[in-house]
Amino acid sequence: MIRTFLDGLYLFAGYLAGVFLLIIFLLMMGLSLGRGIGINIPAGDDLASWSMAAMAFLGLAHTFRSGEMIRVGLITDRLRGRRRWWFEMFSLVIGLGFVGFFAWHAVQLTYDSWRFNDMSQGVVAIPLWIPQIGYATGLVILFIAFVDEFIHVLRGGDPRYEKPPATTAEEVVERAIQSGV
Repeated sequence: MIRTFLDGLYLFAGYLAGVFLLIIFLLMMGLSLGRGIGINIPAGDDLASWSMAAMAFLGLAHTFRSGEMIRVGLITDRLRGRRRWWFEMFSLVIGLGFVGFFAWHAVQLTYDSWRFNDMSQGVVAIPLWIPQIGYATGLVILFIAFVDEFIHVLRGGDPRYEKPPATTAEEVVERAIQSGV
């Protein structure tokens, strides 16, 4: 039940990132086309930049769990057995520390913006905690994904964020096509 909830949380965050990508597209098209016909979207640039931050951070957990994050395996790929496990655990602890630090401070910043009623400085005054929710939530979900992976690997499971190596040339080509390379 917890596994289903967590996988759903990561997928939901990924879909929400996709929604923000669509919002960015619509805003940019509206701003571009509006210039030609004399229509302006007030604070359109601000809304697009806030949507971009929300999209990037909300997509992190889904990207991490799907094995699509850039991962340098120069050391990890050369290790086997217990050494590899220890290195994975070390890497996850470092990742937990960094992501936890940033998530904590993102939540604190968002809370302080709400508490002090910080407003945006753009054309349209918007409480800053509203756009800050996107990146703070994305970082918290990424932290949850790191804790999830840490517990999974600690129990002896293979890291789910790492795709198995390609076995055929066709598989290498297929992965390159899927990743957009």
